[in-house]
Amino acid sequence: MNRSCLSIIVGVGLSFLPSPVSAQSPATKPRTAPLNNTAGRDKSDPKAEADRIVKERRAQARSLLISLASDARTFRDQPLRARSLARIADALWAADSEQGRTLFRKAWEAAEIADRESQERLNISGGEVKLKPAEITPETISSVVMSLDLRREVLKLAARRDRLLAEEFLQKLKADQQETKSENSRRSLWDLPEALQQRLSLAEGLLRTGDIERALQFADPVLGSVTISTVEFLTLLREKNLAAADRRYATMLASTGGNLSADANTISLLSSYIFTPQTYVIFNTQGAASYSSMPSSSPAGVGPQLRLAFFQTAVGVLLRPERSPEQDESTAGIAGKYMVVKRLMPLFEQYAPREITEAMRGQFEALNSLVSEGVRQEENESVQKGISPEKPLADQEQSLLDQIERAKTSDERDQLYFRLALLALSKDDMRARDYVSRIDESGFRKQAQAWVDACLAISAIEKKKIETALELARIGELTHIQRVWILTQAAKLLAKNDRDKALSLLDDAIAEARRIEGVDLDRPRGLLAIANALELVEPARAWDAIFDAVKAANATEGFTGEDGGLTVTISTKSQIRVSPNAVPDFDIDGIFGKLAHNDYDRAVQLARGFQGEAPRANATIAICQSVLNEKSATPAQRKLAVE
Repeated sequence: MNRSCLSIIVGVGLSFLPSPVSAQSPATKPRTAPLNNTAGRDKSDPKAEADRIVKERRAQARSLLISLASDARTFRDQPLRARSLARIADALWAADSEQGRTLFRKAWEAAEIADRESQERLNISGGEVKLKPAEITPETISSVVMSLDLRREVLKLAARRDRLLAEEFLQKLKADQQETKSENSRRSLWDLPEALQQRLSLAEGLLRTGDIERALQFADPVLGSVTISTVEFLTLLREKNLAAADRRYATMLASTGGNLSADANTISLLSSYIFTPQTYVIFNTQGAASYSSMPSSSPAGVGPQLRLAFFQTAVGVLLRPERSPEQDESTAGIAGKYMVVKRLMPLFEQYAPREITEAMRGQFEALNSLVSEGVRQEENESVQKGISPEKPLADQEQSLLDQIERAKTSDERDQLYFRLALLALSKDDMRARDYVSRIDESGFRKQAQAWVDACLAISAIEKKKIETALELARIGELTHIQRVWILTQAAKLLAKNDRDKALSLLDDAIAEARRIEGVDLDRPRGLLAIANALELVEPARAWDAIFDAVKAANATEGFTGEDGGLTVTISTKSQIRVSPNAVPDFDIDGIFGKLAHNDYDRAVQLARGFQGEAPRANATIAICQSVLNEKSATPAQRKLAVE
């Protein structure tokens, strides 16, 4: 991302940017002390002078945030209002917790309004989106996701600062859910009801950051329910605190034994904690499977007592008498129960006491006589998912090649070649490109090529296979923004060992970014990625890239400077695959926070250059938070202190 041709005096260029409004107007602009005036300074104590500069910057940042908070309360965009107020509250908390608490409550009010507006706009009822097929677009899907995430975002930030305040918000969620709950809503095995799921999601976020004690304070009230989300929480907890997780799992087993609504799927989910961590399989009343699976992990290795407790709970639930179809309200029915027992029988035979195993064999035979021939003959890979070892990839590949030889239609062969490509992708094998090239139908082939190339490139960067990534950037069926991302990430990987090549790649990335249309949201995102790479490779040029990103953002509609990512999608006749990949380098937050350490005033001036409320607010918050989090003077401040 070459910025050499743009090395003009940035301060002059900024004078041509649009005048800021409201909190950024001259009337409310925080006063900046003339730091270059050395009169009255005690040069004999540079440390004291540097500390004075830090204190002054913090006061300026606090003033700027309070001014922005006043502005944010008038933002017409409710989601932006909620996010901005919550982030300002979080940033101000250490300096003024009462002000922060007030702003968190204002943020929650805005999030509630935004959620209601989204529900009305998208016709959401009982937790379901009721749209006509023609109304389902990427924009409406994005709106659904944003509305569901808003209160969670406010909750997450508030919980880090004040547990009682977060509990207050959770109670409001619960009350709101009870008012709008659909009479026909059914128990979900995937997630808890919304308010409880928000609580668990909040706890999971705290757990991932290492705050185990606070995570358990939020999670414990909901861990009595058996869903994929609660079992997954315990699985994650076990990685942090084995004893705490096993105790809660034992309690979950005990409550399940006395729960008359527990059924075969409940036992299937409970088995995951011990035998197939992060692989969850459930069956419907027709015996069809649904599953969620992460990369295979080995059994948890729990003690014999806990394993025995599982088998005792399982046999108690699975041996309950069958009800008539009219009375059966279970999630699995007889067919689903049969499939669960079929799936778990190898575990009973390997680990359970003999009397329990014999009882389960008898139950399996009884269920076998009750289900249809179609269910008995069903060869469902989900039955073995995580329990039986998968076939070696070479065997799977040969099986697909054999099927291609027997295929009767071109469409059938195309689907098989795509499956071969997916199999090769799982090994990061470049032969995936060859397999999709054999697809006959041109539209499908182009889609598949773009999917494969993007997935290979993303994986290559993640695994630091720089040459592979750069080869794909050269020959792959990739978009401009994908190439910009590959080039900037490769440059960052090379920054220490081969700076010249890194700079050359950034020149290429700049050229690629210029090929993106001026009104495309990817243009400012690409320029931000370039700025992030330059900040590492050649920091002085990062300011030019940010200046260009501000101009590009002002030329687009809807740029916010957050939630940047690369989403790869392919739609075939049999499936839709979506692979979202978050890209922090496309966002404002990180780069403005870094630049504030180098030159606070210049960073603030650039932030004011954004015309849009969202990017201007996000940049301002990033700058202020960076300053307020400083524990000591930055190199720039220390240098200034001795000048």
